[in-house]
Amino acid sequence: MGRFISWMNEKFTPIMNKITRNPWIASIQDSIMGVLPLILVSSIITLISILKEYFPEMPDLSPISSFSFGLMSLFIVFLTPYYIMEKKKKNDRKLISALTGVSLFLMLLNPLISDAGTISFSFERLGANGMFVALFVGVIVGAVMYIFSKISFFDNSSSLPDFIIVWFDTIIPISILLLVGWIFTFELKFDLYAGILQIFKPLSLLGQSFEGFILGTFIAAFLYSFGISPWTPYPILFPIWMAGIEANAQNIAAGLQPHNIHTFETLMSWIWIGGTGTTLPLVLLMVFMAKSKRLKAIGKVTLIPSIFNINEPVVFGAPIAFNPILMIPMWLNGLIMPIITYIFLNMGVVNIPSKVMQLWYLPVGISTYLTNSDFRGLILLIINIIVSFIIWYPFFKVYDIQETNKELSTNE
Repeated sequence: MGRFISWMNEKFTPIMNKITRNPWIASIQDSIMGVLPLILVSSIITLISILKEYFPEMPDLSPISSFSFGLMSLFIVFLTPYYIMEKKKKNDRKLISALTGVSLFLMLLNPLISDAGTISFSFERLGANGMFVALFVGVIVGAVMYIFSKISFFDNSSSLPDFIIVWFDTIIPISILLLVGWIFTFELKFDLYAGILQIFKPLSLLGQSFEGFILGTFIAAFLYSFGISPWTPYPILFPIWMAGIEANAQNIAAGLQPHNIHTFETLMSWIWIGGTGTTLPLVLLMVFMAKSKRLKAIGKVTLIPSIFNINEPVVFGAPIAFNPILMIPMWLNGLIMPIITYIFLNMGVVNIPSKVMQLWYLPVGISTYLTNSDFRGLILLIINIIVSFIIWYPFFKVYDIQETNKELSTNE
């Protein structure tokens, strides 16, 4: 175990950190993070809409959700080339690159243009279903704009204002991108949206499979145990979550049953109890059972954040990260919690979430009920908490004894 920890610390973690800092990967991550406030607005509207079931006279606020969460791909395709230019130190081109991304994206969505001059888009393509297309277009636009940023019609001694130079220097890459989009969409009649979804269909199917659900959850907990942000795999997982919950919502609207279990709503309701790795039970053990003064103090300090699913303080304060004793139960939680949850939801014992409800910062239990309005979900939550306590307890006791002995030896 010691050799493995050493290898992870010296080899694996630096590689993962290097990947995370890569401007292309970081741009995708930042783009996804950038739209989270709009997703949260949609979640709040969903929360308020629950009251409409009890107060029918309330106004229908669903359009707010449609024009926040429902336009997510449009926001993503704007932000991705914007951040690429920013991280590549081409700040004078980041805005025009972002606008070019939106222009090309809308063209490639295969809009219907009538003789009367009206244009229409399939609304679902602007939402979570179009995220793969948005990310693809955003990266392509960012790459082309960056390549052409090294070429200029003007030398450094030009007296023209910088913004004029940028205007002329970006004409060629913008023209090339839009010309290619026009050829594919209007000449070749190629539907890029349908094509990319077909390419990524195996990935989406894997993500919604039992194996994909377990693997995705475990990877996040595994990386976090080495101090690597669980946000690292989000560029892959986030589109799966969003497409999954949107498909569930569409099924409900059509009178069908939701079937996608691998969604953010599922994770925050029954798996990430206290945060990635199910760390709330560990914090409670430290508060109420720790003999070590240090662990008890850390438990008290991290209890409130953990109730609101913020666990960076305990991950790096206990610590769990790079701690061979506490890393193992975090891995076990990353495997066992999704297994239990999948079985209950797949068997229909608990309703599968079908509404966008990414209010992960709500207290444990409240967020669980709001996700699917099913009291049976609270029973599943209690089961998972008990199982997680059992997982954490022996490792916690070993660590607590170790820390207590250190404190006693220090006081002697």
